[in-house]
Amino acid sequence: MMTSQKAFVAVAGLAACILAAATPAFAQSPFAGMHGAWSGSGTIMLSDGSKERLRCRASYRVSSGDNALQQSLRCASDSYKFELSSDVVSEGGRVSGSWSETSRGISGSLQGRASGGRINVVADSPVFTANITLTTTGNKQSVSITSQGDIRQVSIAMVKS
Repeated sequence: MMTSQKAFVAVAGLAACILAAATPAFAQSPFAGMHGAWSGSGTIMLSDGSKERLRCRASYRVSSGDNALQQSLRCASDSYKFELSSDVVSEGGRVSGSWSETSRGISGSLQGRASGGRINVVADSPVFTANITLTTTGNKQSVSITSQGDIRQVSIAMVKS
């Protein structure tokens, strides 16, 4: 079984890339125009106060009238490497979906709301819960993820490649 720290890092990267697919509030769908490659970097802060740099690359496929998103993601820090995939839908201001981390065999769900260029979701799995906030300005996204586990905060900035 995976430690909660490794599970959180996996979900943090996944959530960052899923949520990085959001566009400004004036778009019909939070996934409109997101098809293609993305990359970004950020930091992971551990409960002891130490930080690590995180690097990510993602590929997005948008379908169903821009309301469904499939993504694949590879992220690495000095201590972690993981591969994630997700299927996410947006309907009436609600965002929901499922994710899996293939190399560790874990999975979970994402649920929340999108409004005014901001997305707030909760990512759940059997080993932890994380709160995720995304703010979009133009074609740049900032993601903040917090948890009470070994990893306390993740901050990631994504841009379309």
